[in-house]
Amino acid sequence: MGLSVLYSRARVGIQAPAVTVEVHAGVGLPSLSIVGLPELAVRESKDRVRGALANSRFDFPAGRVTINLAPADLPKEGGRFDLPIALGILGASGQIQAEPLTRHEFLGELALSGELRPVDAVLPAALAARDVGRALILPRLNAAEAALVSGLEIFPADCLLDVCEHLNGLSRLTAYQHVDSVEAPPTTLDLAEVRGQPQAKRALEIAAAGAHSFLLLGPPGTGKSMLAARLPGILPALTEAEAVEVATVHSVSRQASGIPLAWRQRPFRSPHHTASAIALVGGGANPRPGEISLAHHGVLFLDELPEFDRRVLEVLREPLESGQILISRAARSAELPARFQLIAAMNPCPCGYLGDPSGRCRCTQEQVSRYRARLSGPLLDRIDLHVEVPRLAAEQLHSAEPTTAESSAIVKQRVEAARALAMARAGKPNSALQPREVERDCALSNDGRRLMEQAMQRLALSARAYHRILKVARTIADLADRREMTIADLSEAIGYRKLDREAPQAPSLPPMSARRGRA
Repeated sequence: MGLSVLYSRARVGIQAPAVTVEVHAGVGLPSLSIVGLPELAVRESKDRVRGALANSRFDFPAGRVTINLAPADLPKEGGRFDLPIALGILGASGQIQAEPLTRHEFLGELALSGELRPVDAVLPAALAARDVGRALILPRLNAAEAALVSGLEIFPADCLLDVCEHLNGLSRLTAYQHVDSVEAPPTTLDLAEVRGQPQAKRALEIAAAGAHSFLLLGPPGTGKSMLAARLPGILPALTEAEAVEVATVHSVSRQASGIPLAWRQRPFRSPHHTASAIALVGGGANPRPGEISLAHHGVLFLDELPEFDRRVLEVLREPLESGQILISRAARSAELPARFQLIAAMNPCPCGYLGDPSGRCRCTQEQVSRYRARLSGPLLDRIDLHVEVPRLAAEQLHSAEPTTAESSAIVKQRVEAARALAMARAGKPNSALQPREVERDCALSNDGRRLMEQAMQRLALSARAYHRILKVARTIADLADRREMTIADLSEAIGYRKLDREAPQAPSLPPMSARRGRA
């Protein structure tokens, strides 16, 4: 009988704090107790561990067994501590060597047969284990995810008996190889498939080059959703550091099954307009990522934007500025990354046909105003580009444009070149520039200052909108490989603030008496 000490990892947000598993096997009446703020699934592990040890032909200590999960004030949840608890009992009772335990970290849920079952949030634990220089032993089904971390020794196992033989030196587990270069699969959605809409395509390219937020405004069926879905195809590939951040968020959210296949691919999230605020920003008793965090370093597409609950949309305001979200609960809080690129689409009025040449819209001014008022001014102020997507004529739909239109691959080359200029200049996309960096990188000439002063007065622009116009103009200049911004760049950037330029115009209706007469 004795004491054994080994290491595991808990989960708090996207962090994996260390947990020291201390097991003492002593004399006394037979009992097993777990202390250290275990939740229900952890308290139930005593029964899983007892069955796994028996079916793996190990002896369960006959005396009093006490298991301490330290630190005591950190909540422990899930079945991830089954494997370290079982090994701690075997180490304390002298059935395996205790010395190798301190050189490893352990994760894994146990079946009653002794088989190892996968757990969630493995990638944060793998990153933390690498940082402290320990090897990681975990279920085989989690190995591909953990192998995304370079510089970490990983030993996947199928059952408890395999782990014990490895620790006793009887049979070594085979180390899993690090995933070096898993590129993003090529997208099948090509920008050349979108007919017409040259202004919207140009704005989409600018949005991709500068990571700007983007609002598409137009009647139904004009290609708004098609354009948004093709944005990931022209975005630069994720760097390895960004890919690890994205994979970490998905690992914590229990959506890790496809992580190795989607490595270096920017996420594209498109929640339905019935989504709640918690679904969007994340939450729960133990906070988990929402859609804005799952879109980290990728695209969040909100179709039919005014149909979202206004309170749901308002929660986007702070993450759009800060790139992160702090979820606070009574028991704990978690800070989650949320540097996403917002793409939204909406109709110009309730029926969707305001301003359409067909004249089919019969919405009143009050109806249009009420529809537009579902979007608050502060939220619209944070969207860099507002672009109209008009209805196409029949001859444009029958044209042979897709054979001559630019493909996503060609546009992506220009986007990557412009993004490289921004990264070399400031180390970040233009949309993320801070006020001092805007003053430094978006300096205006005398003519440029006069133009912006006129725009501020005529459009009643806020200081935030002023800075966002400068950032967009900086991106336009980068696409043209110009060091200095020109009047043309500023004018084009101002032109993309459609909702600042135009108040909603409802079609005029004849008097009610005249309409009765026609009827």
